[in-house]
Amino acid sequence: MDRRKYLATAGATGLVAAAGCLDVLGRGGDTVLGEPSDSRGDPSHPIHGTELPSFAVPDPIRDEQITDERFRDERSIVATFIFTKCPDGACPALLQRLVHVRAAVHEAGHEDDVAFLVFTFDPERDTADVLADHAEAFGIDPTADDWFFLRPETPDRAEQVVLEDFGLPIERVDLDEDDHDHDDGASHDHGDEDDAHDDGTAPGGLESPNVDDLEYTFTHFNLILLANEQGVVERAYPSATSVSVSDIEADTLEVLEG
Repeated sequence: MDRRKYLATAGATGLVAAAGCLDVLGRGGDTVLGEPSDSRGDPSHPIHGTELPSFAVPDPIRDEQITDERFRDERSIVATFIFTKCPDGACPALLQRLVHVRAAVHEAGHEDDVAFLVFTFDPERDTADVLADHAEAFGIDPTADDWFFLRPETPDRAEQVVLEDFGLPIERVDLDEDDHDHDDGASHDHGDEDDAHDDGTAPGGLESPNVDDLEYTFTHFNLILLANEQGVVERAYPSATSVSVSDIEADTLEVLEG
């Protein structure tokens, strides 16, 4: 099996499956930030000026159902999508970015103005205990007023929320012995060819899982979404691990102070 070719094909399949979501979302209304300077074509995930999709997903750590209406007209949202068994450090890098943005938000006195949402699309492995331990490895209190770790109840429900509702192309890739035998040192499990990682270690003092120990992984975009308190997307960062943390911080503060 040519694993790289398979993963690339899987990512493309996810893109096709999610196509058309933006037409359903429609235009959301006014934004603080202007149009982004660089266009990424016609992605299926929400982009500048579209409404954040409605959602109702359990936070198993809080034992609560969390909905978009909870934050409407109250808080802006910074959201990302991860799985804790990420083998190449990309998902931890996404979570680390939210940690940095939160620190900047709190320093600016906006601690009550933003909700940080972390969706897992791997509920099979990402239980409440696993998510809590993962959060704590990054110095996150997952019960803090502005942190929400969201876990769809089943893999099918996770696919519905992440792929169909949010338009994030994801694809589960089952790993067989041929996959585990690769020795080129490359990691393409996330489908973002332009994402850059400093090394194979994960931020937050967390070791990345060894791909040889995994039965499956995922292809997906490394997406962070920034939406204002009206639920309108101000910025989508589909290759967020290659975006400067300071840029995301600046965008978030501009939305809060605009």
